[in-house]
Amino acid sequence: MLDLTRTIVAISTPAGCGATATLRISGQDAITVADRMFTAASGSSLTDTPSNKMVFGKIMLSETQMLDEVMAVAFRTPHSYTGEDSVEIYCHGSVYIQQSLLELSLTHGAFLAAPGEFTERAYLNGKMDLSQAEAVGDLIAAQNRLMHKTAITQMRGGYSEEIRHLRQELLQLTALLELELDFSEEEVEFADRNNLQNLLTQILQLIDGLASSFRVGNAVKNGVAVAIVGRPNVGKSTLLNALLKEERAIVSSIAGTTRDSIEETITLGGIMFRFIDTAGIRETTDEIESIGVERARQKIQQAQLVIVLIAGTDGKHYDVAEFDEWAQEIPADTARMYVVNKMDEVSFNENERPNQLGKTHVSQQTSPLLISAKQGLGIDQLIHQIVQLAAIPEIGQNDIIVTNVRHYDALVKTSAALQNCLAGMQNRIPGDLLAMDIREAIRHLGSITGEITPDEVLQTIFGKFCIGK
Repeated sequence: MLDLTRTIVAISTPAGCGATATLRISGQDAITVADRMFTAASGSSLTDTPSNKMVFGKIMLSETQMLDEVMAVAFRTPHSYTGEDSVEIYCHGSVYIQQSLLELSLTHGAFLAAPGEFTERAYLNGKMDLSQAEAVGDLIAAQNRLMHKTAITQMRGGYSEEIRHLRQELLQLTALLELELDFSEEEVEFADRNNLQNLLTQILQLIDGLASSFRVGNAVKNGVAVAIVGRPNVGKSTLLNALLKEERAIVSSIAGTTRDSIEETITLGGIMFRFIDTAGIRETTDEIESIGVERARQKIQQAQLVIVLIAGTDGKHYDVAEFDEWAQEIPADTARMYVVNKMDEVSFNENERPNQLGKTHVSQQTSPLLISAKQGLGIDQLIHQIVQLAAIPEIGQNDIIVTNVRHYDALVKTSAALQNCLAGMQNRIPGDLLAMDIREAIRHLGSITGEITPDEVLQTIFGKFCIGK
């Protein structure tokens, strides 16, 4: 548990800019600590300065030695990020200035903040619930528009409000069931079983709806996993380099160059994708290559989209049988694309362009896309199809999307408890046992927003934050 009696300090520099830095101090002695090293140009102290008013002044290392000219602002409890007295000092971004400011703060009674401690204090002081606090971390990590939008929605509390509403509904139901225990001898039912079943069914549908949104939320947050698979030397690494527009993977005419999976992230059409260049799949006696082949097969099972790549050669544009073989490797519910590479090495007239794949598993797919990764031909069309197959819906400002695996796990457990309760009602079990299942659901929902959260969970969550947030 955090020691909220300590006054903490951290310093941060805006990403991509070393011109300025911000020293943050929070705690019951924050303003006192700041006054010991900050002198306002007006001669007044921060203690005597109104809240939220920025003042110009200087930081003194000694009575005669100035460290920097700065701007400072004091925030008084509860009107601050952490809900405590806080001070922010905006200084020049010199490493020497930053280090000296931190040392001064420590000398005057502050303690270095732990990772995420400012946000954890905000949570403990009731400024935000746990899911909102986690959204702060997601917002900092946002790499594209969708990640930013979902983090903002969650941080503003729409998701938390939905969880609290569902939890309150369940609390009312369990209260009625437990009230029946006080009148067990009279055999009174305060919770009509038909109404109870209808309400639980409605709540279960909402819970399952939130849980099902995790497929989209996980893709938005962590990227859509796209495995590029094929036999050795069909151009998988060349295709990865073409998509990334950089020489990330080693390209060689020697078959079997890629021995392990290479993973890179790129944003296309506002969606983050994780492209995985896999080892060429073939029968081999090479021990290391065999491990790479096995890992390639694992990536096929884990991917949300599989790009099957074969090479076109002069006189044989592609082999239908090869596509059929790959169709057996890919899970039935996994999106896939069939792509013929090296078309710069193929000679044929436009009227001869192949467009049928035969009456096979692949015949249900669209015709394969013909590209040359080496020449960059067809790459734009490939990207367009990749974005379409990712099937990420447009996310509205008020749409609630679950992006956190901890929340998803809690929702799945909530659903299981409610299903147990409904099954118990079918079997006419006593009300006290029904109430136990509902309370189990309430506990799992409470873990999302932080009503019921062990200290070790908090340490895990906030330990992932950067220092100073």
